[in-house]
Amino acid sequence: MVAMIASACINWVAATIKMISLTSSPSYHDATMHHRFQVSSRAVDGGFGKVGPSEGGDQTARSEVSTAPLNPLGRRTCCRGGAKRRGGDEMKIEEVQSASKKQRIATHTHIKGLGLDANGNAIPLSAGFVGQGSAREAAGIVVDMIRQKKMAGRALLLAGPPSTGKTALALGISQDLGSKVPFCPMVGSEVYSSEVKKTEVLMENFRRAIGLRIKETKEVYEGEVTELSPEESENSTGGYGKSISHIIIGLKTVKGTKQLKLDPTIYDALIKEKVAVGDVIYIEANSGAVKRVGRCDAFATEFDLEAEEYVPIPKGEVHKKKEIVQDVTLHDLDAANAHPQGGQDILSLMGQMMKPRKTEITDKLRQEINKVVNRYIDEGIAELVPGVLFIDEVHMLDIECFSYLNRALESSISPIVIFATNRGICNVRGTDMTSPHGIPVDLLDRLVIIRTETYGPTEMIQILAIRAQVEEIDIDEDSLAYLGEMGQQASLRHAIQLLSPASIVAKTNGRDKICKADLEEVTSLYLDAKSSARLLQEQQERYIT
Repeated sequence: MVAMIASACINWVAATIKMISLTSSPSYHDATMHHRFQVSSRAVDGGFGKVGPSEGGDQTARSEVSTAPLNPLGRRTCCRGGAKRRGGDEMKIEEVQSASKKQRIATHTHIKGLGLDANGNAIPLSAGFVGQGSAREAAGIVVDMIRQKKMAGRALLLAGPPSTGKTALALGISQDLGSKVPFCPMVGSEVYSSEVKKTEVLMENFRRAIGLRIKETKEVYEGEVTELSPEESENSTGGYGKSISHIIIGLKTVKGTKQLKLDPTIYDALIKEKVAVGDVIYIEANSGAVKRVGRCDAFATEFDLEAEEYVPIPKGEVHKKKEIVQDVTLHDLDAANAHPQGGQDILSLMGQMMKPRKTEITDKLRQEINKVVNRYIDEGIAELVPGVLFIDEVHMLDIECFSYLNRALESSISPIVIFATNRGICNVRGTDMTSPHGIPVDLLDRLVIIRTETYGPTEMIQILAIRAQVEEIDIDEDSLAYLGEMGQQASLRHAIQLLSPASIVAKTNGRDKICKADLEEVTSLYLDAKSSARLLQEQQERYIT
């Protein structure tokens, strides 16, 4: 029995060795490749050919074969016929949708500026604005005064009926000023809080609207990280642990490369910024601060979906003197000094974990910060940038807030204040006194008033066409004219709000373009404010009063 088993094992080993030697020979591979990829003469001439046994078995597949050249494996590089999977299903190729973030469409997304020419004259249809020529020209003069820093401490009032573009005018001013000039919008009702005083909320927004541009010349090392290797050494205190003695980092720019030996304290900053090879960083020579600018654009095609910000490789030398410009607001300085980072004791940690209660910033702290700011301005280190504080619905403020605004506008550090209201002659909140726009007369004397006019039918149709284009809605001319009539009867806001429902109704009915019938159906479903008020008067006995 044992002899039979030994003989069988010897025969199996001999057969295996023979098979290995046979398959390793070039003639075997040539014969196998020729058998697998044998194509008939009809296939070469452009007809259909029968492909030999595939890797999956003896099944044959018929496909249209082109006369394209064979690759080194004998397979053709292109095929006019549909590609087939092993199971016989067609292979599907789908495009990957872009993951770029779309801008959210808001009420004033279409406003890109005031729409003025080089001479300050209003272009009839420009930057998203339609009409309001005199108001836009007056706002353009205000923008020029703000740029020349001659408007600080002054106030402006935008007055007009509802839906006449007062908020759009203020946003147009902010767009023309640019992102470097602080623009702080707020609503009059924001001042009422159970935690802080009304005047404190006003002062916070005042300081948010005042910018400080700090310029400082620093020696920096800037470039793309080509090497990042921490060097370890034996722990001086003994034991088995090791400590980092220094970090070797390589930086590359367009002009050259440098290898730096950094202090081990910078290693924590590198970890905090999540610096890796291929990132563009700069290191301040004096303080050792590390700033990660972004990922080098040479790696932009590394991944399809990436949330990184890609930047070009820096120009010039690795070691350079760079002017660092920081734009902060006075409120940022107030908040940083009022809430400093706590210690490491248990009470400080518990206080940071608990929900902080909003506290007021004292006048003493603000005065100290003003002294430091004035010293920086005198030394030429910093530059004061008066911004814009926009208070919408200013009639919601009470007499105490108006009294505080009188004093705040006269202070040495104050921004440009723009008020907006749609009220006529009404009571000043908190008093029985009647005044134009709900603002006390003593504050009205300090204001320059810009009036906005009601839009006509043609202007409403143009605004509706712009909104339809922004919201990517297709609508015909008759529907725009019908919407313009709705805007005249009800309001422009109501007409704009009917665009999206009408688009959904049109798609439900199998159309890509909105027609008049879709708008009539939507109008029958949704009431405007005037129609609702008329129904309330007719059926007031059915409602609880």
